[in-house]
This record gives sequence, structure tokens and C-alpha cells, in this order.
Amino acid sequence: MKAKLILENGVVFEGSAFGHIHESVGEVVFNTGMTGYEEVLTDPSYYGQIVTMTYPLVGNYGINLEDMESSSAKVKAFIVREKCDNPNNFRYEMKLDGYLRQNGIMGLEGIDTRALTKILRNHGTMKGIITLKDLTQSEVKERLDAFCNREAVRTVSVKEPYVIEGVNKHIAVLDCGIKANILRSFQKRGCKLTVFPAFSSAQEILSVNPDALFLSNGPGDPADLPEIVDMIKTVAESKPVIGICLGHQLLAWAFGGSTAKLKFGHRGCNHPVKDLETGRVYITSQNHGYYVDTLPQDMEVTHISMNDGTVEGMKHKTLPVFSVQYHPEACPGPRDMQDVIFNRFVEMI
Repeated sequence: MKAKLILENGVVFEGSAFGHIHESVGEVVFNTGMTGYEEVLTDPSYYGQIVTMTYPLVGNYGINLEDMESSSAKVKAFIVREKCDNPNNFRYEMKLDGYLRQNGIMGLEGIDTRALTKILRNHGTMKGIITLKDLTQSEVKERLDAFCNREAVRTVSVKEPYVIEGVNKHIAVLDCGIKANILRSFQKRGCKLTVFPAFSSAQEILSVNPDALFLSNGPGDPADLPEIVDMIKTVAESKPVIGICLGHQLLAWAFGGSTAKLKFGHRGCNHPVKDLETGRVYITSQNHGYYVDTLPQDMEVTHISMNDGTVEGMKHKTLPVFSVQYHPEACPGPRDMQDVIFNRFVEMI
């Protein structure tokens, strides 16, 4: 079945539809990972986005439900050069096509994904629509203008608090769209976790008397979340605060900094990051479209991107506050920073 991707700058790519067949509108981004499509599909940080995989063959090891980062697929749509119809892996439970059908996700294959990636790199991330219909320019504009992702965090966050028991430090986790492996990484270190919805109040979080507050990854623009920023300001007066990805950006806002949008984002498994305290360079997995633009006055940079020099980690000069932009828990992907960062988190608490 023929389908087309229409970008907001008017460029059109024609390919074949698969998965759940329906019209999809979202922000078009690309991921450069050679593996990890299961984790990409289920990472809540991709909510509202049409994700393009730059690696040409996707689906060759099938879908294994044990590898998911959340309970369901979160992308708006999924674009590949070629999907594999005959996966070969002793762990796989279903094919990519079937998984997208089951989760109501539109797929598009057969387009020149490298050409699409070059457009996004040169012109920046933009909205797009995948459709089977012949739409007029006004119809395309109307659909794209109607797309809004401001409620993304509220949509993907847990609805009620819950507890994961442990014998080590008690961490209050703010779920802005948390990946499952972040929770597992704290569990491996024996931490007790009380997971809260994203818009919980400072009073609700402090009522469980945690040893620290952890701010998770998540989708969207941190500037759209002033309620969370205000909560962080209050909790940070009496508790250690740590964050990853969106949590890192929210911490910047809470201490007087700001964020800005990257031209095309960091999404992949091979981003080099330098630890300024040790001088070592690590390979990291990343997924973010925003970065810390203005560093808070009381923060100092601990990590930087070796690709573009953006802030990849920071800590407060006097308070127990620390965050990183990349994903130290990432699977699949490099595990260079997994023990380093999570051990540092727990030791700081």
C-alpha cells in the first residue's frame, strides 16, 4: 500500500505503508543507532515524534517484549529504509510489522532515509505527515498546525504513585516518561523507589521523606513545565536532587538557567562525551532535542559533548545536585557510564 511523507517545507517522500494504517502527524527526527529499534519504539521520550532510523535494515532480530523500555510503543510513526520480514533470533516473539499493528503505530518503508536525514540535518527538525491520501497544501498546513506536543509529559507519566521496595537509599522518582532500565539500574543498587506522577507537588514528594529526588527523562520542551520547575526549587532546599536527560534540563531551569532547541537533536548510540573531572571520553547513548543553553550561576559543567560542545553534565557548587544529559543506563548501546554515573548518584545521596 503506497504512502507518502510530507514535510512542512514541502518535500515529499513516497514509500510503502506497514503496521497500523492510518494518517500520522508529528515531529520528524532521526536516530543513528545500528541496533536498538525496540528501545526506540518504546522510549517515552519519543512521544509525538515520527522516528526515522538511518541504519538501512530494521527488524532483523525481531521484537522481544522483554527488551521494552515501557509498556507500549510511544513513537507517533516509524520510518525505515527496509523492514525485515524474516527475523532470525532465538529470542524474538513477533515481527516489527505485527508489533506496530498491535500498538497502533504507522510504519513507512522504502524511502531514501539518508536523503531525509540530510534534509533534517541541513534544515533542522520539522513537522511531517504520513498519509495515504493526496492532500492539498492547505490540508497539509491545517494538519501540521493542529499538531501540539505540550501535553506529552502528562500523557506518558504514571497516573498514580507506586513503590518498588529496596534496602538501600529511598529515592523519590519523578516519572516524566521514565525508561524501565533507569528503574532497574537503581534496583540493582538496592534502592527503594517511590515513583510519582510528573506533576506531583513538593508536599506530596516530601511526605514520604525520601533520601533524594530523581528527575527522569521524558518528551517535549522543558520550558513547557513550569509547575515541575517550581516543585524542584522547593525540594532542592532540603533534599539531594539528581536528573537524567529532561531531568537535567529541568534542573537548569530550577536554578536560574535556560534551555534551547538543538537544530536536529542528539539521537543515537555513539555520542562521545568528555568527563571534565577525569579527562576521560566515554561513548554514550542519547535522545534529546533540547540542551542547557544558559548554565545556572551556581552550577559547574562536569561533562561536555565532543561533537558540539554542549553541556552533557553539571553539578551544583554547594548543594548535592547533579545531572547528566545522556543516558548512562542505555541498552542496547554502550555501557561505559552505567556504573560510573549510577554509583556516583548513590554515593552522593
